[in-house]
Amino acid sequence: MALILPVHQISPQIGENCFLAPNATIVGDVIIGNDCSVWFNAVIRGDVNSIRIGDKVNIQDGAVLHCTYQKTKVIMGNNISIGHNAIVHGCVIEDNVLIGMGAIVMDNAHICSNSIIAAGSVVLENTRVESGTIYAGVPAKKVKDISKELISGEINRIANNYLKYSSWFKNL
Repeated sequence: MALILPVHQISPQIGENCFLAPNATIVGDVIIGNDCSVWFNAVIRGDVNSIRIGDKVNIQDGAVLHCTYQKTKVIMGNNISIGHNAIVHGCVIEDNVLIGMGAIVMDNAHICSNSIIAAGSVVLENTRVESGTIYAGVPAKKVKDISKELISGEINRIANNYLKYSSWFKNL
């Protein structure tokens, strides 16, 4: 069973139909929606501020979600994939977003809907990622607009796949 701990008498709240890997860690002021998955070695630390996660969000292996004390929160919409070993820190991520493997999203960044942050990218503080775009690099910059095919072919496909993968573990 995942490590789920209260901080200052505030316990994480987990929605329905969620998979939490046995070695995932979720602490403090965290609310996770329905149909979500938190994978192996992922850490969601709502100890210094709040973390809000919508529905059908997958936090893949080794990813870390955290905030800055009394300054920034993590607010995430629906249908989001956070890739392996990504770091999401004190930012807003709207609906239908893919954060690639090993990417870093810093404080006060705002990732608008239908966007992709490429693997290994670093989204600097206060960056606003336009809706319907791909950002890549260090620091991350807009590289192109996303076609409707890429939204359904990548963003939705990955989110749907992780919903399927999590079903493989729920009845063990």
